[in-house]
Amino acid sequence: MKNSSTKQKIQDKIDRMNKEAFQTDLVHWFQEEQRDLPWRKNNNPYKVWVSEVMLQQTRVDTVIPYYNRFLEKFPTIEAFANAGEEEILKIWEGLGYYSRVRNLHTAVKEVVADYGGKVPDSKEEISKLKGVGPYTAGAVLSIAYGKPIPAVDGNVMRVLSRILLITDDIAKPASRKTFEIAGEGLMYHDNPSYFNQALMELGALICTPTSPACLLCPVREHCQAFEKGVQDELPVKTRKKSTRHEDLLAVVLKDKEGKILINKRNEKGLLANLWEFPNLKVVPLLDKWEILQDFLSTEYSIDAVIEQESFIEVQHVFTHLTWKIDAHRGKLKSGNIEGHESLRFVTEEELEELAFPVSYQKIWRAYKEQTQ
Repeated sequence: MKNSSTKQKIQDKIDRMNKEAFQTDLVHWFQEEQRDLPWRKNNNPYKVWVSEVMLQQTRVDTVIPYYNRFLEKFPTIEAFANAGEEEILKIWEGLGYYSRVRNLHTAVKEVVADYGGKVPDSKEEISKLKGVGPYTAGAVLSIAYGKPIPAVDGNVMRVLSRILLITDDIAKPASRKTFEIAGEGLMYHDNPSYFNQALMELGALICTPTSPACLLCPVREHCQAFEKGVQDELPVKTRKKSTRHEDLLAVVLKDKEGKILINKRNEKGLLANLWEFPNLKVVPLLDKWEILQDFLSTEYSIDAVIEQESFIEVQHVFTHLTWKIDAHRGKLKSGNIEGHESLRFVTEEELEELAFPVSYQKIWRAYKEQTQ
């Protein structure tokens, strides 16, 4: 009952506008003004899929070099399916949200094994793949296969909330269905690919979160929020929870041969399976080098000399967490890491081949710059 009621409310809003003129104005604007982006060069389903996964929660300018490097290394779906985890984490290094590439890798292997390497072209089949939600399914099916299926992400919800004056809270998962119904109702069946991409492009360039450029908007005449003068009040979105803060100490520890001690994070959780320098969470205190010495001794039975002054302080912001890492240099005096499967001593060359979180990449770069 709720869905049918929502559909009727959305349909009533659509009936108040000239839908055909809206579709024509939007798609024509996209044809004329779209950005020259590498994933728009062709509609290969694998390449579209890779780009859409990369673009989730990541800026376009950031994605472009990653996308190009990724397809240089894995030009075909089979090449990516046959890659090892260390390879895929390294190519994704710095892009964040690593579960995206793990899920993509799992799904791609399934496509190669079960679908002969052809990305499924039905919503039912593609939605069975690991990590493929309604947005990714809609994006791939519409852009690569021309299927009239909406691709609703935060950008598109913002645009639709203004065009149709929808006041549902976009921070609530239940609201997504409302916006998918709206996307279906407005869909331009003659060119679903351009229609979905145009909505995304409009949200990125014109219908921005704050201070939308309404005077430049190609569909301003069709926008019910603009007509009422409430475009700045939409979309409705509840505030995120406050972020948690953690202080960490880390050590770049070398042995007598010049090898560096690194640790592999757990298989699950934040930054799973990435490498890092030994570290621990602390409350802000003085004498941090002593804390590190005690930590290495207690946790790993390693006797080390830690420099008193940190050589870099790194700040890193996650979705609901911030880190401040004080990194110190250290030298191994005695001890071994037998029995600690997550630990490894590696050469600098070996270290460069492994995938580290952005914060630890910064620490390593600073270490190298200051020891040359």
